[in-house]
Amino acid sequence: MVSWIAAFTVITSSLIALSQDNLKRRLAFSTIGQLSYIILGVSLLSDFGVTGSILHVAMHAFGKITLFFCAGAIYVAMHKKYVSELVGIGRKMPITMTAFAIGSLSVIGLPFTGGLVSKWYLVMGTAQSDQIALLVVFLISSILNACYFLPIVYRAFFCRPEESLYEGGRQEAPLACLIPLCITALLSVISFFNPGLFIELAGLISNK
Repeated sequence: MVSWIAAFTVITSSLIALSQDNLKRRLAFSTIGQLSYIILGVSLLSDFGVTGSILHVAMHAFGKITLFFCAGAIYVAMHKKYVSELVGIGRKMPITMTAFAIGSLSVIGLPFTGGLVSKWYLVMGTAQSDQIALLVVFLISSILNACYFLPIVYRAFFCRPEESLYEGGRQEAPLACLIPLCITALLSVISFFNPGLFIELAGLISNK
């Protein structure tokens, strides 16, 4: 029962996130779904599922904190808070939006970010528990994640910006905003290439 409630929350929150134009609201509903991944993984009662849930606490934290930091930096620098206002903003804030892209990839669970590691363990957990229906839930959710994050990245870098964005040069937020989001984005990448410590810690916790 718990697993199906979590599965329902994963899909529902992802659909709601897809409908949000306010960037922070989109991130907030996305977080509800991602936290439900953790509950869903534990409810599988498999080694891979529990390890994946513990890993997802860290991997999702790196990715989602990066995204919230980026949302704050965008508001500080450009006073924009809606997804529809971010067309072409990658030209004004390339560092911030590159970090946003990395955070998005991690939350979706794509290479080369830590989110892929934790989601892989969660998927293996569904196979280990013979819960193919829940595997489908994970896949649908990841597709929805891509639908509400990748268009933001694409429009930020590859679509023609508003005329006002052509004025002046780059307009990044102050270093106090940039440094934290760069660090968390970097951690998202490092945790993909060097996940051993996280996997070992997750294994120790899951075995207790």
